Amino acid sequence: MKKYPSYLNISVEEFEKRIKDAEQILQSCRICPHQCGVNRIAGEKGLCRSTAQVMVSSYNAHFGEEPPISGIGGSGTIFFTNCTLRCVFCQNYPISQLGNGNPVSISQLSKMMLDLQKRGCHNINLVTPTHFVPQIIAALGQASKDGLSIPIVYNTSGYESLTALKLLEGIVDIYMPDAKYADNMLARKYSGAKNYFDVLKDALREMYRQIGDFKVDKNGVAISGLLVRHLVLPHNLAGTDQILPWIAQNISNKTYISLMAQYFPTFRAADYPQLSRPITRKEYQEAKSVLKQCGFENGWLQQ
Repeated sequence: MKKYPSYLNISVEEFEKRIKDAEQILQSCRICPHQCGVNRIAGEKGLCRSTAQVMVSSYNAHFGEEPPISGIGGSGTIFFTNCTLRCVFCQNYPISQLGNGNPVSISQLSKMMLDLQKRGCHNINLVTPTHFVPQIIAALGQASKDGLSIPIVYNTSGYESLTALKLLEGIVDIYMPDAKYADNMLARKYSGAKNYFDVLKDALREMYRQIGDFKVDKNGVAISGLLVRHLVLPHNLAGTDQILPWIAQNISNKTYISLMAQYFPTFRAADYPQLSRPITRKEYQEAKSVLKQCGFENGWLQQ
């Protein structure tokens, strides 16, 4: 019988193999779709502005995620410093764009996970983790030996390489990606991401292949599966009317969708006229109509 969470089924030898494979990737970094090719172990930095040194901004129990993620005990969030994207409107820009955070060792990262479990958190929620996937795997391998036994949430921008996702197979229980754009040119303009929608589609397919539809336990707390977040942008810049139909047709209309309305212009958004205001009630109602037309019944709306 398989154990739960899924990473408890991975042997010490398999963890060691994945750690070794991941370290080799960092020597000519291709962990994210930018494929920078820099030697991060030697201290070089690519577009994520990170060496092999893990940087963490904060870790704590978080109660503001979707209800099955936060539950009653909170989601054990670990906010990683820097990001593979450069969103001009990022609400967490001091962390993702300005680099606020502190260096931590693999051992310290492992202890953070165990501490969050001890506090009663329902899961370990890795926020903006992509550029530190190899180090996270190493820390998780250590933490699992020391008693970690709660699910892993991979909280990502959706800009993921298949290389990283393959390393995470059997480790991540809950994928929680953003679906930011349906237009590659707009993604490049506002987030510095080439071919974002193409990358997102491949990533969502792989995530769904690994873990399937979103599931909760008898208490309504998430245990596994795919949950997609979509932030509605002014002037339909996110391409809601393209992204949601694609997910319904190519992933599943049973997919849990969190349709978010909290966009507000921050960081450098004021420099871009189309992003310089919050969304209107009409824009969000239109997004809700698309959601309904696609047949989605699971997820969360904001009134």
